[in-house]
Amino acid sequence: MSAPVRPAARLTAVVPSADHRPGAEARAVCDRLARLLREHSAAPGDIVHLTEFTGVAALEARDELGLALAELLGPHRPARTTVVSDTLPAGARFALAVRLDPGGGRALPTGLREATDGTVFLPTVLPLDPRGDIAHPGDFPHQYAHCLRTADRLLHGVGLSLDHAVTTYDYSTPATRRAYPLCAGPRRELLGGAGVFPGAGGILMSRLHAPGILVALDVTASRHPLVGVNPGWQRYDTLTYSPGVRAGRTLHMSGFAALDMDTQQALHAGDPAAQTAEIYRAVRTVIEAAGGGPEHLVHTQEFLCPPAFAPADPLAASRAGALGPGAHPAVTTVGCAALLRREFLVEVFPTAVLPDPADLPEGGT
Repeated sequence: MSAPVRPAARLTAVVPSADHRPGAEARAVCDRLARLLREHSAAPGDIVHLTEFTGVAALEARDELGLALAELLGPHRPARTTVVSDTLPAGARFALAVRLDPGGGRALPTGLREATDGTVFLPTVLPLDPRGDIAHPGDFPHQYAHCLRTADRLLHGVGLSLDHAVTTYDYSTPATRRAYPLCAGPRRELLGGAGVFPGAGGILMSRLHAPGILVALDVTASRHPLVGVNPGWQRYDTLTYSPGVRAGRTLHMSGFAALDMDTQQALHAGDPAAQTAEIYRAVRTVIEAAGGGPEHLVHTQEFLCPPAFAPADPLAASRAGALGPGAHPAVTTVGCAALLRREFLVEVFPTAVLPDPADLPEGGT
């Protein structure tokens, strides 16, 4: 039996290797994850959600990573999502990020997994028909709608629906950037039925999982009632996503880039460090609107465009300066081809765990 682990704890394993044989690199990153688990008194069975970051140069070697993961995980099957990434730190071709939960939560059908806080993780949804063929070839908005409907079917299988979605993070390519606004139609039709739109983010990678796939969708849901969190930013009144969604004590948030929330203007053109500081100030504002503080930020997934990817130290300093000394989130950083607005060099997907009311000082809220 593994030692107790803190719910929502995150670990990221990245192993650059001089041995570029796919099998060797895949085993190395899994070995690194196993060491991290031991260092945190955790075991593979404590993993409730696993994200595989695969560099575009290693797409044809994903089977090697799957074999190495099967050896590491044994019979345990966390929810698995796959993000095809343009760049990984230090030239690595694979990286793994995991969410830990005592005992690995609860297994659900069709690759879903439920954490002890009621969060339900889905595997990455691709626009494939029941035979595994590409659905709606060449049609971005219909592929997007197909992914949403597939996610809805998966959720119905565990007693939920898209009305319970807390985040929808999508990955597409620069070739479909002009068509991207068309996904607002299916989002408005299929999401927000319970009165709260999920958080959302959109990242552009140079390639996706296979030729003909125009979008990949990662959806997370919760069994808790959903509460939208908005610090008062009117831009979200007409959008199909919310800046934050509180479900129980977990605050799920949209992707943030350096944007003036009143004027919609992109800020700090060409300056990734200044954009990073702006982003984390916005993240902090959302957490505070939900009743927490920057110390409750547990994880951030940072996507960096090529001009921002190296060096990372100025970005880390900007993050720390915006959040303050009490914040120590786990950070996973990968490179992307572009973001939806050309001015943006950095986008962040954050998650926070808010304080238990019983832990607040007397008179606190």
